[in-house]
Amino acid sequence: MTLALFPLSTVLFPGCVLDLQVFEARYLDMIARCMKQGAGFGVVCILDGSEVGHAPQDIARVGCEALIRDFQRQDNGLLGIRVEGGRRFEVLSTELQRDQLLVAQVEWLDEVPEQPLQEEDQDLLALLKALAEHPMVAALNMNTEVVGQQSLANQLAYLLPFAEEDKIELLQVDDPQQRLDGIQVLLDEIQGEALN
Repeated sequence: MTLALFPLSTVLFPGCVLDLQVFEARYLDMIARCMKQGAGFGVVCILDGSEVGHAPQDIARVGCEALIRDFQRQDNGLLGIRVEGGRRFEVLSTELQRDQLLVAQVEWLDEVPEQPLQEEDQDLLALLKALAEHPMVAALNMNTEVVGQQSLANQLAYLLPFAEEDKIELLQVDDPQQRLDGIQVLLDEIQGEALN
């Protein structure tokens, strides 16, 4: 499967919402193509390099499909799009096109069926509810209703201020329980640092 990539300094998770400003010709063309075809593009995190100009030196091997949900011309004249995370994928190989658009051969990753929330997930669920009330999160109009462990893990991993490397590792975890455990470990580390 071939997928156009949009490398960013952020990690998108399935079911999560991201607002983007698009101004480079290669991405405007890509968005136009996606909208015509009703297709998505891939968001991958940049490990080395920058978002603007040249293709980044190094990108994460696992990314998330971005499905365009809304678009508008912004006050600054740029195109603003709102995307929602779709399926996760693994990058098998990449190729830089003449227009500097990065295109990848990808393999979709299997998603574990949604698991019901457990008793021990209640603290994390309460944390997500608190996050959902933050103005920046509320502005995304993201559906923070949780249907199970997978959606809870995806939303927390996306919204919490973890390092990008940690978010990439969480995105690579297939099992929602393991992802929630990983989030708890990172939260404990943050709280430990806050106490010191």
